[in-house]
Order: sequence, then structure tokens, then C-alpha cells
Amino acid sequence: MLATKRVAVTEPVWAELSDLRRPGETFSQLLAEMIARERKARLIEHLKQIADEGDFVELPS
Repeated sequence: MLATKRVAVTEPVWAELSDLRRPGETFSQLLAEMIARERKARLIEHLKQIADEGDFVELPS
């Protein structure tokens, strides 16, 4: 059985989320997709930061 949790959002946020949903898509599915995209974006941002700021040494072959 899935646990149900409530998340309080303002009316404007609720409206924006509602507009983003595809036909038949649940809010849970929408939020899960948004979370996955955000995690990917943060990983890419972190990797770019490492590439820009990192101090790398060449490994012998």
C-alpha cells in the first residue's frame, strides 16, 4: 500500500502544476518526472563545475 502525503502549495503553484500535467498524468507522476530532471540538471552542473575548477593530473598509461 502506498503512503499518501500532502504538500501545501500556493494557488498559483497549484495552477502551474495543473497546467504542466499531461492528460491522465497524476501529480505524483508529474512531480517524480520533475525530480528526475532536476537531479540530472544538478549532476550536470556539478560535473561542469568540477571540469572548470578541478585540478587534474595526468595518469600514466
